[in-house]
Amino acid sequence: MSDKTRYSDEELQEFKELILEKLEKARRDYELLKAAVTNTEGNDVADTSPTFKVLEEGASTLGKEEAGRLAQRQMKFIQHLQAALVRIENKTYGICRETGKLIPKERLRAVPHATLGIDAKNLGKH
Repeated sequence: MSDKTRYSDEELQEFKELILEKLEKARRDYELLKAAVTNTEGNDVADTSPTFKVLEEGASTLGKEEAGRLAQRQMKFIQHLQAALVRIENKTYGICRETGKLIPKERLRAVPHATLGIDAKNLGKH
């Protein structure tokens, strides 16, 4: 693996699918948080979904300020995932921006928008 300078198209496709799944869920969660902030009530087809019910009930106990902060964090997460998709398209995905080495697949599966390998990330903390 030390000889590889980038992930193969097949590997990039695997990561793209993972990111698209996470992006879809993140967008749904963002909409729920946004609804909690704006306090939109009313019956919608989405409220028949069990997942929606659980999140809706949880979101209704959040204060608007807290829901707003969570919505902002969720939007930032969505933007990071979208940026990762761009890196996949230009085939620079999974390359550490500090060292230029490949970020291990395990790390990318856990944090698909990572731009630093674990060594570079740990160096930045000190």
